[in-house]
Amino acid sequence: MDNQYIPQFEPVDREQLEVIRSLSVGQRIELMLHARELAVGLIRGRLHKRYPDLSINKLNMLVLEEIDRAERPIPRF
Repeated sequence: MDNQYIPQFEPVDREQLEVIRSLSVGQRIELMLHARELAVGLIRGRLHKRYPDLSINKLNMLVLEEIDRAERPIPRF
């Protein structure tokens, strides 16, 4: 049996893709920044729930560590 990691993706939403294509570059960047803000907020909220006594500085460090881990490529064997 092959243990190769195969990511599972949702089908492409062509309507959403067309909406994004119709935006200006500035609007796409703004959309990306809002999506990033949402993702970071969700990570921070989950970590705060898990570690309610951490200071905001330590919580933010955990958020950055998690983002750093997520940006590393997955090793393929």
